[in-house]
Amino acid sequence: MSELGIDLSGRVPHQLIDEDVEWADLVVTMGCGDACPVLPGKRYLDWKILDPMGLRIEIVREIRDEIAGLVDELA
Repeated sequence: MSELGIDLSGRVPHQLIDEDVEWADLVVTMGCGDACPVLPGKRYLDWKILDPMGLRIEIVREIRDEIAGLVDELA
C-alpha cells in the first residue's frame, strides 16, 4: 500500500466484532464465513478474496487491485 502512498504502518488486521458492524449500513467481509458477526438489519457482501499472507508481492498487488476495483464498484 505504501507504493500507492497509503500508510498502514499503524494498522493491524483483526477479527470483525459486533462493535465494528453496529454503526455500518453495509458490511463487507472477505471470507470469514461463520466467524463474522451477523446483526439483523445490516446488508452484507462477502468478497471471495485470496488471503495474501505469504504470497509473492506480484500476487499481493493483484489482490490489492482486485479489492480496489470492488470498492470502486460499490461507490
